[in-house]
Amino acid sequence: MKFKNILVTTEANITTVTIDRASKLNALNKQTISELTDAITTAIETVTVKVIILTGSGTKAFVAGADISEFADFTAAEGESLAKQGQALLFDLIENSTTPIIAAVNGFALGGGLELAMACHFRVASDNAKMGLPEVSLGVIPGYGGTQRLPQLIGKGRAMEMIMTAGMMTAEQALYFGLVNYTKPQDELLPFCNKIAQNILKNSATAIGSAITAINASFKTGVDGYEVEIKEFGACFDTEDFKEGASAFLQKRKPKFN
Repeated sequence: MKFKNILVTTEANITTVTIDRASKLNALNKQTISELTDAITTAIETVTVKVIILTGSGTKAFVAGADISEFADFTAAEGESLAKQGQALLFDLIENSTTPIIAAVNGFALGGGLELAMACHFRVASDNAKMGLPEVSLGVIPGYGGTQRLPQLIGKGRAMEMIMTAGMMTAEQALYFGLVNYTKPQDELLPFCNKIAQNILKNSATAIGSAITAINASFKTGVDGYEVEIKEFGACFDTEDFKEGASAFLQKRKPKFN
């Protein structure tokens, strides 16, 4: 599959998706969102892909925001449709993927870029990264899940301040407040993410998918996360991975998962 705005590589069960609009600081436009949706859907549906890493090209930006020129003249109805379609097509797809998706945040992650990173299961940032949701400075609010996911990650008060001031957070601050899991020098970012991915690959893909489903359930309105955990826990017992994992444990050997 050929893309205009993204690059996709797969090696040793790890797919890396790179947003490749460096001249635009990798800003999200409709085509890029569509291409990301296609690429990530394909990776999720590919049995041999066990981990996905999402990053941006160049050294300046992961994604510096949305391409404002595409919606500067939108009506209220068009704006609502833009947010609804974007969330359904891409951001919810990423969050609910049972294939782990790691955001390698290299540089600026602003507006839709930070929202994209927050939809991933966790984030690693370059030490020069800066993150923020500056939408209120344009007279709008975050529309791709930012008002929901940011409070979940850093707390309501911090999220309120960050959104209302349109301020940016450094990589060090993001690490302190739990927005990212690690910070690394730019040249070590992708190797480090690959190292984490290698550690994930040692474990059961089916169990990891169940864990993602159970963890996400606790953040969904009207869903009992404990009940989802019980259901997913039980489902694991019918998998080949559990049989292999239990046998390996009892035989004091390392498991060999598919």
